[in-house]
Amino acid sequence: MSVRAERLPHGVGRLSAAASFLVFALLALVALGIYAYSRQFVEGEIVTGMRDIGTMGGAAWGLYIAFVVYFVGVSFAGITIAAVVRLLDLEFLRPISRMAELLTVITLLLGAFSVLADLGQPLRGIINLFRYGRPMSPFFGTFSLVMSGYLFASLVYLYLSGRRDAALMAQRQTSLRWFYRLWAAGYRHTAEEQARHHRTSFWLALSILPLLVTAHSTLGFVFGLQTGRPGWYSALQAPGFVVLAGVSGTGLLIVVAALLRQTTGARDQLGMAVFRWLGNFLMVLTAAYLYFIVVEWLTSAYAAHTSEARVSASIMSGTYAPVFWASVGLLVLSFGVLFVQFVTRRHSLALIVLAGVLVNLAAIGKRFLIVVPSQTHGTLLPYGPGYYSPTWVEYSVIVGLVSLGTLLFILFVKVFPIIEVKEQPQGGR
Repeated sequence: MSVRAERLPHGVGRLSAAASFLVFALLALVALGIYAYSRQFVEGEIVTGMRDIGTMGGAAWGLYIAFVVYFVGVSFAGITIAAVVRLLDLEFLRPISRMAELLTVITLLLGAFSVLADLGQPLRGIINLFRYGRPMSPFFGTFSLVMSGYLFASLVYLYLSGRRDAALMAQRQTSLRWFYRLWAAGYRHTAEEQARHHRTSFWLALSILPLLVTAHSTLGFVFGLQTGRPGWYSALQAPGFVVLAGVSGTGLLIVVAALLRQTTGARDQLGMAVFRWLGNFLMVLTAAYLYFIVVEWLTSAYAAHTSEARVSASIMSGTYAPVFWASVGLLVLSFGVLFVQFVTRRHSLALIVLAGVLVNLAAIGKRFLIVVPSQTHGTLLPYGPGYYSPTWVEYSVIVGLVSLGTLLFILFVKVFPIIEVKEQPQGGR
């Protein structure tokens, strides 16, 4: 007689008609991205909008690198919040810990894929990293700290934090039982094992925080230490990267948590207290980044030399002004919405989610402005202004990557609880 499979919590093991349609739609978009990249791989980067700086009047870095910075930035807030929850024992935020950890892992993978998409010959780039890599270069640090050490630490943290739930899920009669046993790896949830896991997770979380700041600062140094590129050489690049990473990551985590609240029936675990805290945290980070923008603008407008002033003018009143003012406007609007709720003590989930969406749109715009204008308008040689416009290939690859990340998140949620499960009472279900 066969054993009847149990109904798993939080929608695990169940795929509704709407979810199935979404999965197929995402697969189609991923396929589009793969096709677009195949055109780029076969025909070369001539099918993109990227061109040499100066001689061809273009930008060698474009949409791909802008999204490398964006994806890696989103990962910052995810694992940071998960680590802070562990270190400060913020029990009411524990339901968002795993989704924050998963968000970090997936966006880091997307960042790595964006780097590969930017390389004309990715295999040669990987080989040359080992052949000619210089540890003193921020480029080397970006790959070793962000794409390797940071990703590895995040995977270990996600694995350790999930062993308890894997062991509890393995006690249920389900077709995924083998997977949960594999993840649990003999974990029995005894008092001794709980204490050991608590110590390990605590020290891992403590070690991850300085690694995060170092990794994102190193990514900022890729731009900030280039003295010959007006618009990039700035002491604000590293802290600006860290703060904007927190803004975009927290905003996206709010959106993800709100969607899971609606689709997994976890309204009790994901209460308004969680979103109030995230909204207030996002408000503080947004205010800090707006301060950075004002300081940067005053410096470039008041005391900049000719080349710096040319880049600044292209951003604030020239070619890139629509992107700049739209990004600033979205950040100001988001801060205003969150600040009014903070002052009145009346929080709306819809408005908090709206602020999360707006800051991510602004973050994408700011990443684009960090990468492109200094290449098209920041040359120190006697070249005229350049121009960069992404082609359908670049847009399709980015859409494919975002769809891949969404698909990976959905698949994880359908095979493993995204929120900690409760223990089953002994002798019953």
